[in-house]
Amino acid sequence: MRIKSLSFAILALLAILVTACGSTTVNQAAAEAPRTLNVSGVGVVYLTPDIAYINIGVNTQKANAAEAVAENKVQTTEVIQAIKDFGVDEKDIRTTNFSIWSNPQYDPAGTGLILSTTYTVDNTVNVTVRDLNKLGDLLDAAVSAGANNIYSIQFDVEDKAAATKEARTKAVDDAKTEAQDLADASGVKLTEISSISYFESSPTPYFEGKGGGGGAAVADVAVPIQPGQLAISVTVNLTYTIE
Repeated sequence: MRIKSLSFAILALLAILVTACGSTTVNQAAAEAPRTLNVSGVGVVYLTPDIAYINIGVNTQKANAAEAVAENKVQTTEVIQAIKDFGVDEKDIRTTNFSIWSNPQYDPAGTGLILSTTYTVDNTVNVTVRDLNKLGDLLDAAVSAGANNIYSIQFDVEDKAAATKEARTKAVDDAKTEAQDLADASGVKLTEISSISYFESSPTPYFEGKGGGGGAAVADVAVPIQPGQLAISVTVNLTYTIE
């Protein structure tokens, strides 16, 4: 019994020593963890659009599906040809939708009977316009050729590489300035950047004041078009170790 008691006492002592060592290791690790400062910076660059994407479509309705398709085919062909004649390259014209659906006309008396049925055909192409000065006239020509659906005009900048690089630089400079200001105010010293992350937003329309976008209006067009400006925004997150 004395031997067993002695064994239990030794095991208990070892457990206490292991626990104490573990606690010391954790406390040392916590004490040695580097102090950090996290900051964010934003960089924004404004650009005038030089390209536009627009959906142009032809919608036809007939009592017979085949007739609706035939009429739509003729109108759509004329619209596409008008777009090409306006100088748009064939590679910049892409079909995005072709659909057919029925429109049953029910008895207004509520009998559930279908009195007649019409068929609708929709053919839509997405057009890339590289000369915004001609956009208004292009829309007018498409409508004259038979287009009766025009929607979703999106302005863009074809080459955004330089603007994106500039926005990143501005964001980093903004974050560094904020970090230094905070360090000076709190009495700590910045040592080195331990981590960097960033987020880039897609170009978005920018509006200022009551006049709308900052770009110049397209002159002498049948349909008034205002490209405005686009804003490219980059957010950078920096983590500094401090002393």
